[in-house]
Parts: sequence; C-alpha cells; structure tokens
Amino acid sequence: MTTVTVRTPVGEEAGSVDLDSEVFGIEPNVAVMHQVVTAQLAARRRGTQSTLTKAEVKGGASKPWRQKGTGRARHGSTRNPQWRGGGVALGPKPRSYRQRTPKKMVRLALQSALSDRARDHKVVVVDRWRFDSPRTKEAMAALEALGLDGRVLLVAERDQQEVWKSFRNLPQVHLVSPGELNAYDVLVSDTVVFTLETLPASSPGKEAGA
Repeated sequence: MTTVTVRTPVGEEAGSVDLDSEVFGIEPNVAVMHQVVTAQLAARRRGTQSTLTKAEVKGGASKPWRQKGTGRARHGSTRNPQWRGGGVALGPKPRSYRQRTPKKMVRLALQSALSDRARDHKVVVVDRWRFDSPRTKEAMAALEALGLDGRVLLVAERDQQEVWKSFRNLPQVHLVSPGELNAYDVLVSDTVVFTLETLPASSPGKEAGA
C-alpha cells in the first residue's frame, strides 16, 4: 500500500494517507488503457463529414454526347465520379464513431492510469482548499507552493464553486469532478491532485471514478 503525505494549499505537511491498493496499487494494463483511450477519443469525433454521391449531384441528367461517332469515350452522365464536379464513389457519410466499452474495462483502465501516476509519485493529496472567494492569484500561489508544474489534473466537487472559479482560468490546470475522472485525462496529465474528500477508494458504494 502506498502512503502519500497530505499537504495544505501552502505546501505544509498535514499528515499522511494510505492510497487504496486496488485503485492506486495494481499493475497497469497497457492494452486496456490503450483500448479505452482509443474509444474515448473516437467518441469525441463529430462524424459529420459527408460527400455527395452520383445520385445527389445536380445536373448531368442527359448524355454529354451521343453514344457513337464522336471518337470520344462513351458517357451516360457528367455526374459520374470520373467527371470534375461529379459524385464521389465510396465517400464518407455521417456516422457515429462510438465504441462499446464494458464498464469493467473502463474501471480497470482508470485504475491502471492512477496506479501508473502513483508509482511515479505524481499523485498529490491536499487536505482541503481554502478559498473564501474565487481568486486565480491564490490558485497560482497554491500550485507553486505544492511544487506543481506541467499539466495538472485537479479533482474537485462540483459544489466547490470557489475552487472551480479560481483554477479554471489557468491553462495548465484541467478540472474534473470525481464522477468525470477518466483514464485519458489522467494519462495526459503530469500530476493528479485530489483532496481527502475526492480521493477514490474501492470500498462499497465508492468505486474509482464513481
């Protein structure tokens, strides 16, 4: 079981906490992480690309010239794909790129990603945030006091509006609620920051990312 020092927003130590071994202490499954992240990115695609088929192109209702006697190749319509301005053969049409991913696989990918970050000492636990009002300047000072640089994934409850409004203007910080925690955001971040309240556990009723 991994033990992490709990810090205050000003960088002082405030005890320690044991990370759940089922969430932060498993052997990362690279194949599952790859499959889940691929599915996540695929689901983000809009799938609105569309080309006109031969039947959808305007014009070309009659033969461009007679069948024989001109010395040119025979054609029935200028809407055919070989003509400039004609239809597209086998072109893309609107579609959904979503992939079905089992919940157990999504959970395993998240646990693998969190375990990878914990193994590299990239999981930070803060006792609680102390914002009386939204202050981006205080948020920047907290990141500096905690020694956080690079891309930071910060997990905070939705009702903590002071926290969200303080950090949301910082381009290097990505905010998510505990229920939105996912493998992709963890993997693309250099550090994951939790509070004692948002720290995932595998105990009944509180699954990782739930």
